[in-house]
Amino acid sequence: MADQSLSERDRRLRNLGAVAEHLFTQQAEATRAPAREGRLATRLRRWGAPGVLLAFLLGKLKYLLVVAKVLKLSTLLSMLLMVGVYATIWGLPFAVGFVLLIFVHELGHALVMRQQGIPAGAPVFIPFVGAVIAMRGLPRDAYVEAMVAMGGPLLGSLGAAACLAAAVTTGARFWYALASTGFLINLFNLIPLYPLDGGRVIGAVSRWLWLVGAGVGVTVFLITQSPLMLLVLLFGLLNLGQLRRGPAAGYYQIPASRRLAIGTAYVGLVVALVFASTWTEQTLRDRPATVAQAAALAALGTMLTATLSPP
Repeated sequence: MADQSLSERDRRLRNLGAVAEHLFTQQAEATRAPAREGRLATRLRRWGAPGVLLAFLLGKLKYLLVVAKVLKLSTLLSMLLMVGVYATIWGLPFAVGFVLLIFVHELGHALVMRQQGIPAGAPVFIPFVGAVIAMRGLPRDAYVEAMVAMGGPLLGSLGAAACLAAAVTTGARFWYALASTGFLINLFNLIPLYPLDGGRVIGAVSRWLWLVGAGVGVTVFLITQSPLMLLVLLFGLLNLGQLRRGPAAGYYQIPASRRLAIGTAYVGLVVALVFASTWTEQTLRDRPATVAQAAALAALGTMLTATLSPP
C-alpha cells in the first residue's frame, strides 16, 4: 500500500514537471530571450520542476517593471509600506482602501498640473502624514496654484463619493466607514492654512484669509490634539510672515471674476464635504434604512454638483 502511494506521488511530480517544462518552452519561444538570460534559465532548469517554474516567473518580471515605470518605484514601494503599516492597525482591506483614497487625491493634483503644463514628480506616501507630490515648476499666478490645489480635494471627494455609492448600494458598514474617512481627508486638506490645499486655494482670493485659517487650525488642534495638525499649524504660522512682505510682481494680480470663481468653488466644496461627512458618520452609528439611503443619494447629488462645477 505504501509503495502504491509513493508511486502515485512520483507520477504527480513528473506530471507537474512536464507542465512546467511546457510553460517554459512556450515562454522561451515567445520572448526569444538573450543568451545571458538563456544561460540563467538553463541553470535554473537543473533544479528540476521548481527551477523551471522560477525561470518562467522571472520571464514575467517585465510586466512588473512596466507597472513600476508607470507608477514610479518610489510611489509603489511607499504605497506598499503605508498599506503594511496601516494594515497592522485597521486590517488589510481598510488599509488598502485608505491608501487608494489618498492616491486618488494626489492624482487630482497631478492631472491639473499636467493640464497646466507644470512638471510634477511621482507621489510619495508617508505613514501617519499622507502623501507628497513635488511640483517641479512654478505656476504662472496664484489662480493656477489654486486650481492645482483644488484638483486634489475635487477628485478625492469624488473617490469618497464612489465609496458612499457602494455603501448605499450594498449597505455594508465597511464602505460607509471608508467614505466617511475619505470625506474627512479632503475636508482636512481644505483648512485655509498654508501649506494645506485650502491655504493655497484661499490665497488666490486674499492672502489675509490665512489669518482666518490660523484660527481654524488652532481650533482643530485644540479639539483633536493631533500631532499632525500641530505640525501643519506651525508651518502655517511661520508662513504668515509673508503677509508683511510684498508678493511677487503680478503673482496675486488676478481678475476679480477668477477670485470669485475659485472662492465659490472652495466654499461649495467645503459645505458639501461637511454635510457628507456629518451624514455618513451619523449613518455609521445607525443602521442604514431606506430613508437613509434616499438621503445618501441626495448627498451624492450635492457632492457631484459641487465637485464638477468648474472653478
